[in-house]
Amino acid sequence: MKANMLELPPFPVMDAAFRGRDGSFDGLFFAAVTTTGIFCRPSCPARKPLPGNVVFYATAAEALVAGYRPCERCRPLSSASDPQWVGELIARVEAEPKRRIRDADLRADGLDPASARRRFLARFGLSFQAYQRARRLASAFEAIKAGGSLDDAVFDHGFESHSGFREAFARVFGEPPGRAAAGGNYIRLSCIESSLGPLVAGAVDEGICLLEFTDRRMLETQALALRSRLALPAVPASHPNLERLKAELDEYFSGRRRDFDLPLYEPGTPFQERVWSALRTIPCGETRSYSELARAVGDPAAVRAVAQANGRNRIAILVPCHRVIAADGGLGGYGGGVWRKRRLLEIERAFLP
Repeated sequence: MKANMLELPPFPVMDAAFRGRDGSFDGLFFAAVTTTGIFCRPSCPARKPLPGNVVFYATAAEALVAGYRPCERCRPLSSASDPQWVGELIARVEAEPKRRIRDADLRADGLDPASARRRFLARFGLSFQAYQRARRLASAFEAIKAGGSLDDAVFDHGFESHSGFREAFARVFGEPPGRAAAGGNYIRLSCIESSLGPLVAGAVDEGICLLEFTDRRMLETQALALRSRLALPAVPASHPNLERLKAELDEYFSGRRRDFDLPLYEPGTPFQERVWSALRTIPCGETRSYSELARAVGDPAAVRAVAQANGRNRIAILVPCHRVIAADGGLGGYGGGVWRKRRLLEIERAFLP
């Protein structure tokens, strides 16, 4: 049996956990079965294959890239791989974003700070301390925007000094608190679970600016990319547009919504914006070829440029780049994986009479 040992527990530990269906290892590694082409979480209830038919991966993304598809029984792309305490910690932070939960607080609640760090890194690309610090900064930013004093923002949100607050704030927002508040806008990021795996969503006051499948759930990486593209800081935070997005996506994946009503904010080059606008005219349940899309934007010879603009779309599903296929009818590529593209088209064809 061969294993990918990058960021993995020791091989005997993984093998024992997988065969013992040990749920405490869910999210820490994934087991791919070579004979079926399926990968599972350690706690999968399915019958275990022979040892020589299993390969271990550190992340779901690695298993997907290697050509395996997610198991329909244990749903390894679902956040259900997290222990219950992870969701409870997230809820505590969201309920009181001003509060600072220290390692000593975690230990007092019977939680291991190292486990919390690993779990949040696996899910968000941020340690638990970094995650809650980002939430406290976002809450402080809103307080300053609303006219609150700097002193209140510092000490009400768990920071011990002005200098520490300013340093952390500038690192995330790219400028001092007062100047950032005068600008008034930043990108709020959130993870959204779906039947096809987790998505990272971003919103500004103008609308949704990001929706991408991300098997590694790297919020920090997505934040840096958006900050560069939109010249705005980005931190984990809530926003009414994100709440609406979660509700509409839930309706979409459950077959109760075919079109979305959310405002979008996706600035690009004039050509890119023409392509993205044309994508939004493709009806749910239908597809177009790249050449048809090029004709729709008024430039039939620009098939390659249209394909590039299609690939640079930052708002999946709502700007339906998955509805563009190859001229021969093949699915072509998709940033979220061809298997997801196929499933999205199946979901939408179910809406047709």
